[in-house]
Amino acid sequence: MSKDNSANTSSIVSKVWAFCQTLRDDGVGYGDYLEQLTYLLFLKMADEYSKPPHNREMPIPAEFAWETLTTKSGTELELHYNIMLRELAKEKGILGQIFVKSQNKIQDPAKLYKLIALINAENWILMGVKDKGDIYEGLLEKNAEDTKSGAGQYFTPRPLIKAMVECLRPEPLKTIADPACGTGGFFLAAYDWIVDNRDLDKEAKQFLKYETFFGNEIVASTRRLALMNLFLHNIGDID
Repeated sequence: MSKDNSANTSSIVSKVWAFCQTLRDDGVGYGDYLEQLTYLLFLKMADEYSKPPHNREMPIPAEFAWETLTTKSGTELELHYNIMLRELAKEKGILGQIFVKSQNKIQDPAKLYKLIALINAENWILMGVKDKGDIYEGLLEKNAEDTKSGAGQYFTPRPLIKAMVECLRPEPLKTIADPACGTGGFFLAAYDWIVDNRDLDKEAKQFLKYETFFGNEIVASTRRLALMNLFLHNIGDID
């Protein structure tokens, strides 16, 4: 990564964290912030994929496309966002899974507008996978520290996960299952280990991205974080 790109990424990270702190002053915790960031990032990246040079057909209904958020403000924006969350939860595939039981936790329309503007100012697809992933993983860890063991859930420390994966030494072209996957930490560590330590041909790379990982998470909010976490780390796809 060039110095310019690195500096730009650091600037984005700073903005994301700073806005998180702003919302915390309004009583919005890391978990709530993460959820709103997940919804909006997903929509923004879908919008980027729909434009040149990608020109992909995205599953987002036109009435809920990213531009419908950037052109509204105040009460109109808040109302539209609430309707959007409710309706997108009815869609199939990863789209419906991301938005299932979604709620708007940012009650100040001005703050919502500012968060949308912050996300809209960047091209997230051009940002490196590691950079996007690090931003999100950092927020996940902060959320875990914030909530500790709420609802019987525990955030397994990433160094511990890494050590366990190094002992397991996962192989390409084999499936990996986690019946209680949480936010996907074991999957990410296994993915990184395979990429760093195995020679992968085209078939193995495709298998790793689309067919390797199988998980279950019964808590809807945690499941959506896992899906977005994997997606930001280039595992799976938006459609």
